[in-house]
Amino acid sequence: MNPEPISAGGARAAEPAAHTAPRKRLHSYGLLGRSVAEGVGSFLLVFATAVAIFSGTGGVSSPLGVGLAAAAAMVAFGYVSGGHFNPAISLGSAAAGRTSWKALPVYVVAQLIGALLAYLILWVLFQGHPELTDTRQIFSVLANGYGTDYQLGFPLASALLAEVVATALLVAVFLGATVRRIPAVSAAFAVGVTYAVLLSILSPMTGGSLNPARSTAAAIFAGGESLEQLWLFWAAPVLGALIAGLIYRSTDLSVSDAQRGDDTDEDADLPADTDAGGVDDAGVEEVKTQHPAGAGTGTSAGASAAAPNPMSRENKDDARGFFDGDDDGGRPGTARH
Repeated sequence: MNPEPISAGGARAAEPAAHTAPRKRLHSYGLLGRSVAEGVGSFLLVFATAVAIFSGTGGVSSPLGVGLAAAAAMVAFGYVSGGHFNPAISLGSAAAGRTSWKALPVYVVAQLIGALLAYLILWVLFQGHPELTDTRQIFSVLANGYGTDYQLGFPLASALLAEVVATALLVAVFLGATVRRIPAVSAAFAVGVTYAVLLSILSPMTGGSLNPARSTAAAIFAGGESLEQLWLFWAAPVLGALIAGLIYRSTDLSVSDAQRGDDTDEDADLPADTDAGGVDDAGVEEVKTQHPAGAGTGTSAGASAAAPNPMSRENKDDARGFFDGDDDGGRPGTARH
């Protein structure tokens, strides 16, 4: 519990209303808003995989197209939801303590819906072409697989290992790039480049999954053996995401003690005569200085209010990235009283 604030005149001021109830964020999008952002970002990310169908006609390669789409989606929608757009990243973020477990299934459902809508639109587009008679064959190009009949013929064990390691690396880069004091554009660039590099390696082996939502949507539209092998493209990303998330949590690289501890006084570094007014989705706090009228200690109250405290929470969090504390669970800016 925070100490009762002391006024500029030395007398104790009345307890502000903000300390009687949990403070509210200035711009809270809510779970519904965050899930919608996840669905839209997933739609963009999966729709970009259509580059693989048209790669023979020129333009960017499929891995580069997906990487650019991931970076664009993170910059455009990451400040709302945290910029996952991938069930594996959401799971890794939850395992690392950065996303609440109650939000995880909602995120995953939204990502699946976005992926399915992306391929549904592609299916409608292909159906309208007079010379395309077998759309399932087209979607088989986008589907993931393994075995002697798929691409270079890598066996199950090799495909599993490759997807686990690649997903763990992707989640590790996401968790490392989206911590505080790293600009959103830099984080998006790091994740986008990682997508492009890893997909370039995995494409001839498994078709490059890293994303169970994309694999599921592609398998549904491709059918046949793609559906039978879909289990691997859930099992491998889940395992890789858990490995990366738990390593980050155990080594405190993504979650500090202050972010995890329910009993932590998050206002301990605020001066005694200030009261935090609210927190926006980037975790930046608005500080309102409390000074009763007519009080004085030999120093002007106005001058005291104008002088910034270099150790205040407000100044500390100015450089936070968009993705730090992306939802209610484990958000460092959410006060507990």
